[in-house]
Amino acid sequence: MTLYRKLETDVEIKASAQKFHEIINRKPHHVSNASSDKIRSCELHEGEWGKVGTILYWHYVHDEKDCVAKSVTEDVDEENNSLTWNVVEGDHLKHNKSFKIKIQCIPKDKGSVIRFTLEYEKLHEKNPDSHSFLQLCVDIAKDIDAYLMGDNNEGSFITKA
Repeated sequence: MTLYRKLETDVEIKASAQKFHEIINRKPHHVSNASSDKIRSCELHEGEWGKVGTILYWHYVHDEKDCVAKSVTEDVDEENNSLTWNVVEGDHLKHNKSFKIKIQCIPKDKGSVIRFTLEYEKLHEKNPDSHSFLQLCVDIAKDIDAYLMGDNNEGSFITKA
């Protein structure tokens, strides 16, 4: 029996795909401003914000517990507003052999759709699937959307490449 799992969900938001991708890829340290009850901090451990190979250290709350994760930015596709983080250390790897988070921001006529894909391999069949973490991603996306659409000046921070 395979222990590989893939969970995916879409979240409709009002903000543009470009704005959402900008904050999640190049300014993830701002996510704690938008969702402070869920994301405590995101620290740059090595590399440059938004670049492949960058190592980030996350402090977050999941299932009412303080958690940590060290992730490597594995892929960034600016044209398709997508990125992939590979979790290499932290709480996710207590129950999983591997854990990847893919985020794609898909433009719509008004707003966008954020697609979260979790790919992981469980250490044991009895370990729980990551549905609650996927819900955490949805909740954070909604917080970021409210932040980007609010009066915080972040809506105008798009950097030109």
